[in-house]
Amino acid sequence: MADLAEQGHVPLRAPDRTVDLIVIGAGPAGMAAAVEARRHGMSVLLLDEQETPGGQIYRRVTQADEDRRRILGPDYARGSDLAREFTVSGAEYWPRTAVWQVTRERRVHALRDGRVAALEARAIVLATGAMERPFPIPGWTLSGVMTAGAAQILMKSAGIVPGQAPVLAGCGPLLYLLAWQYLRAGVRIGAILDTAAPADLRAALRHASGALAGWPDLVKGLKLLSGIKRHRVPHYKGVTGLAIQGEDGCAQRIRFQADGRTRTLPASLVLLHQGVVPNTQITWSLRAGHVWDDAQLCWRPVVDGWGELDVPGIYVAGDGAAIAGARAAEIQGRLTGLGAAAAAGRLTAAQRDARAAPLVRERRSFLRIRPFLDRLYRPKDENRIPADEVMVCRCEEVTAGRLRDDVRLGCVGPNQVKSFSRCGMGPCQGRQCGLTVTELIAGTRQVPPADAGYYRIRPPIKPITLAQLAKEAEVNE
Repeated sequence: MADLAEQGHVPLRAPDRTVDLIVIGAGPAGMAAAVEARRHGMSVLLLDEQETPGGQIYRRVTQADEDRRRILGPDYARGSDLAREFTVSGAEYWPRTAVWQVTRERRVHALRDGRVAALEARAIVLATGAMERPFPIPGWTLSGVMTAGAAQILMKSAGIVPGQAPVLAGCGPLLYLLAWQYLRAGVRIGAILDTAAPADLRAALRHASGALAGWPDLVKGLKLLSGIKRHRVPHYKGVTGLAIQGEDGCAQRIRFQADGRTRTLPASLVLLHQGVVPNTQITWSLRAGHVWDDAQLCWRPVVDGWGELDVPGIYVAGDGAAIAGARAAEIQGRLTGLGAAAAAGRLTAAQRDARAAPLVRERRSFLRIRPFLDRLYRPKDENRIPADEVMVCRCEEVTAGRLRDDVRLGCVGPNQVKSFSRCGMGPCQGRQCGLTVTELIAGTRQVPPADAGYYRIRPPIKPITLAQLAKEAEVNE
């Protein structure tokens, strides 16, 4: 039996009762939702793919030494307090657990250490966070090109930093945060290529009152820029025409336009970033309502003030509902926990609202700067909607030109072009190409992105073998 378990063929038995609340994701929102629900007497089971709580933003914070905390900064170190609060909350915690299906009947199908489990809950909180926006430019599939978020994960999880000077290209706060962290770790940076232009700053200044109201975040950003400037990192602004070039499948240089000139820099490691977007794979698979958010140029699920979808008993907390940052996500997690507790009869509506009032005010304070940031770092069309020769679907090697041809043949949405080209059928299940496909189709048809739609997401959300699937069926017989 032990040998079978090691091979992943012994199923996990579901709990002998229905859990009050299953939380999926142990980032700021998920941990906070679990803590709040436990505070009001709910039984809670939290499922997460990582080995320790923290999510992407606080990855391995409970195991980080002082040197790593110093490099990553106080915002990262703050996550240890929340992780500690979650650890002592009494919530059951399943690490190394991948959820491959969530049903509208609040049934969760998961793999823990390769073994199957089928769980039931009275309510579910999806706290699956954000993912980096696709950045489909010429050369983005070359070896040596990765996202800034992936590079930061390597640093957080294993202390791995580049041995050569990386070039950071794109826009958004994470680009500068990573540069600052690298400099503190002793990494030399080849250059920062910022696609945000002076015109973006002028447009963002229309939201200056909100930015000033959120002055702590504004001050942090200015300190990052000042620290980078002191290290004399080459810094180009208003960059256009980004293209990564190389031979034998490896990046060797990056070409761009800045200050009216075309420039080329050596670059064997390029880190791309142009913001993050909600991870909506599960909410799409639930057939929940979604809307196109033109401010953040992405899809987001429709939720009420407590994070509940139009699928009863299923909630979304944190950046999976809309990008707002770690602190706002934590507060939204607590609000969602209150909403779930009230729905379960553990609080009256009046008690819920009284406890929620200070949280709502606090969350609003963290959101004030958001319109300023969204406008300042709005990704450029040329970096979201690629030219014909650029690869859109890395998994199936489908170019933008191929998709435009399919649209001209009559494919009006992502599901039709998927049938024609296999775009979105690869291992990532459309995560890396979905937004690009929506906007590319909309542009070709000359309609709003909302009219183009999104992929029809089906389980499994994460890979599962036929043997594992069969074992779950045996458990449920």
